This record gives sequence, structure tokens and C-alpha cells, in this order.
Amino acid sequence: MTELSRRELVTFLASLGIALPLGRAAFAQGTGGGGDPAPGAVAADAAAGTLIRFKEPVPYSFERLVEETREAAAKPYDPVDVRFADTLERIDFDQHNRIKYRADETLDLNDGKAPIRFFYLGRYFKLPVGINVVDGDTSRQLIFDPKLFQIPADSPATELPDDIGFAGFRILEPNSERDWIAFLGAAYFRTSGELDQFGLSARALAIDVAMPTPEEFPRFTDFYVGPSAVGGRVKIACRMDSPRIAGVLEMDVKKDGPIVMEIRSRYFAREAIGRVGIAPLTSMFWYSETDRGRRVDWRPEVHDSDGLAVVTETGERLWRPLNNPANVMTSTFGTGSPRGFGLLQRDRNFSNYEDDGVFYEKRASVWIEPKGGWPKGSVQLVEIPTDDEIHDNIVCYFLSEKPVAKGDAIAYDYRLTWAKDQPDRGRVGEVVATRIGRGGIPGQPRPPGVVKFAVDFDGGMVASLPRDAEGVEAVASASRGELGKVDAYSVKVDTAWRVTFDLKATGPEPVELRLYLKRGDETLTETWSYQFLPLAQTG
Repeated sequence: MTELSRRELVTFLASLGIALPLGRAAFAQGTGGGGDPAPGAVAADAAAGTLIRFKEPVPYSFERLVEETREAAAKPYDPVDVRFADTLERIDFDQHNRIKYRADETLDLNDGKAPIRFFYLGRYFKLPVGINVVDGDTSRQLIFDPKLFQIPADSPATELPDDIGFAGFRILEPNSERDWIAFLGAAYFRTSGELDQFGLSARALAIDVAMPTPEEFPRFTDFYVGPSAVGGRVKIACRMDSPRIAGVLEMDVKKDGPIVMEIRSRYFAREAIGRVGIAPLTSMFWYSETDRGRRVDWRPEVHDSDGLAVVTETGERLWRPLNNPANVMTSTFGTGSPRGFGLLQRDRNFSNYEDDGVFYEKRASVWIEPKGGWPKGSVQLVEIPTDDEIHDNIVCYFLSEKPVAKGDAIAYDYRLTWAKDQPDRGRVGEVVATRIGRGGIPGQPRPPGVVKFAVDFDGGMVASLPRDAEGVEAVASASRGELGKVDAYSVKVDTAWRVTFDLKATGPEPVELRLYLKRGDETLTETWSYQFLPLAQTG
């Protein structure tokens, strides 16, 4: 069974605005997983046969879901009341972890290629979702039965009615207890990626992130799961609802090395919305090699992602190392109609993390590739202060330049890839490290207020450069302040090239820095686009 640390559960819940106190070290990702019953568990009647039961089949198609959602969005939002809220509140982390889904009741989908198990409701997931299994042009809703779960006799769950409902589901590796994709809470979903380690999350929409008004969290209300028309794949459709918008997200999922989701999304706005983030990703960044001065933990680095990568409409490739700012910071990267963007974990060296519990070096890089032509807009990055690894403090998404008005119908198709590396890496070299320290020259008096940057590039065209290559030039700029001592040279280790420069900038305002390598008229690297925060450096 995939082990998910309590830190990861707390991180996920914190992204929903839910606080959970720290405590026990480990949490099984499959809270409805198999295994022996807990002491005093209520056992199902084995003689009764399978407990999996369905309602009668009904017509199904993605187009039908879209039309039903369009009709629902034309009506006022009908909030769902939480049933037995007081009892569910008592099913806290520890109680929820004791409730296990019966392994012998695993739902067999796609000829054993996608075994499915389900999550129980609890304090952090109080609203039930509908689970439907698709067979061709029909679907059947799974009937909830508490006997599908091994529930300890002293659990508050024994006080709940027999129709309380499921909280979500997860899909396991064939013939294994390990899950590789899970849907639980709001409109979030995540996979274990190419390196089989859960990390950052994706979600359907991000509404009013970092706005003066509270963020709105849409939630998936119904799931439709079945085999894809393409052999070996799984297709998952998700109905979504929210006070100001409703929608359907359909993903055709391939799991073979990188996990690839071909996504179609259709949304209908009940009201005007100030900021609608498309294809949002949510991650955690505490600190990296960039900001050693702020490190308070024994581990060298702690982050699920270390940077935002963007390919603009013109083909420019940007790399923005992540920050842990003192205040909420929103950065906008004008892309036109982007070719792609995503949050990546480029550092794959275990010794740079030294965490043998959650293995940060194995966290997935997630890449969004628009399909069918997206409108003009920008990629936004929101960075939120954090003092620990238990909070998801990084969000990125696409924002159309056209605001969402009441009655708007919105359609976005894209490919979502969970992989070790960015799928489309191009020919240019990439940033592999960003370091900051005191400016000036060692052995000489250090000038006050001067900071030195060292940026390493490797791979692509940089890797093919001879170490004594001539004409390699660093092109650097700053939004304010003075740059000095700009130097580009081969590191003489492996194939990396390094650029160092000094920055003198007074005042607390952020400094936007840009840097790339060129040789004559040829661009050799992506553009390093960094936001330097003087207060963070001196704080």
C-alpha cells in the first residue's frame, strides 16, 4: 500500500483551508485499503457473496453530462447540507485511518487493469460523491453499503446510516496494494507519477486565488469511471459544482511510464468571476539551495516542486525558481496562447534532500500542454508564505485575458503529464541550480548591500559546448538596481556552465531578474526569470 505521510495529508487538507494537528508519522494513502480487520471490526457476511451492488443502468455519454451540467448551471446554486455533521466531525484523522475498505470487495474494472477501492466519509470529507461505472453508452451507480468497509466497533461511523455515501476513490496497480491515482476532497486529484511517489496535486479550477475575497473551492459531486476506447486505459468523468460555476472534467488516462491524462473540460458560469484559473496545480515549496540562510531544518532542501516552467506562444522557454516569500506574491507571465507550462521537480539527487521517508527527489513534474488553441492570456504563479512542509503554498494556472461573465460557456482541452522530466524539453540548456550569497570578491572587503548570484545551466545545447568554447555570453537584466561582475564560464565538472553576477538594489521592493546564455545570434539556454526578494535575503 502506498504510504502517505501525515505531512502530506495535512498539506492536502491545508490547501482546502482545513487545519489538522501534527501527530503520528504515517498515514496510509488508501484509507479504505485492505489488510486484516481492525480489532473489534464489524465483519461482512462472507456467505452472502459480493457486496458490490448497482442501481439500474441509465444512458450515459460525455455530451449528455455536459448538457445536464449546462441546465443545472442555468439555475441558482443549491447547496448540499451535510448530514450527521456532528458524527462525521468525530471521525478525525486517527478514526478515519482505522476504517478500511475490504480488499475482497475491490471493484474490478477493465479486466483487472484498474482495481478500484473507495474512501469513507469523515471530518475532512463530509459530503458524499456519486460513484458510477460506465459500460459503453450506459452507466450504473454504485450503491453504498457500510459493510464494504471494516469499521471498528467503537468507531463513530457505526452511528451513521447505511446510505451515508462514499467520499472518493483510488485506483490500484494490478495485483497490488499500491494505488497510483486518487480523488478525494473538493475538485482535487493526484497521481504517483512516473517515479511512483505522490506529491503535488491538480484540480479542476482555481477560483479567486490570492484575491481580496475568499477563494471558492468547487467540488466533484459525481464520478463516472470505465475503460477507455484505447486498450489498457481508464476514462474518468467528473461532475463539478460550485456557487458560481458548474462543469464537467473528463480524462482519458494512460499509465505506462509517465501518467498522461487527455482532458476535456466544459464549464458554465452562474455568475461573473474575478479570477478563474484553468488547469491549476498546487504544490509545496519550503526552501532549496537558493535560500540557505532561511533553512531551519536538518534536511538540505524540502519541496515538492522547485520551479515553474513556461513555453510562451513565441517559443521562449522560461524557468522561474520558486520562492517562499514573506508575503503572498502573485507573478504573471504573459504568454499569449501558451504552448505549455507546469510545476517541475528538476533536482533528482537524494543527497540534496536526505529524506528517506517521503522521497522528495521522486516527486512528479506535472506539465500542461494546451490542445485546440487556448485564448490569449497568461500563466500566473501564486506563492504563499510557509514555515513548514505541511502546507501547500504554491499555485499556478492559466488565466484568460477575457474575464468570465455570467452565462459564459468555457471549454478547455489539454494534456496533463505526470513525469520525471518536462515532456517537451527542447534543444536549449536548462537551469539546474540557483544560488545566492554575499557579493564582492573573496579575500577583499565585501561591499554592503551587494548580493551575488550563481546560476548553473546544463543539458541541451549547453551540454554539447566544448569547455573552452569562445563567444559564450551571458545576457542579464534587472528591473531595478545595478548589475556588475557578470561572468559566464564552464564549471569544468560534467557539462554545466555557470553565470555569476552581483546585484546592488536598495529598498525592500522585489527585483525581477532575467538571464540567458547566447553565442553570437544563437540562444543556448532557457530564460532564468527570478524574483529576488531583498527582505527574504536579509530576514
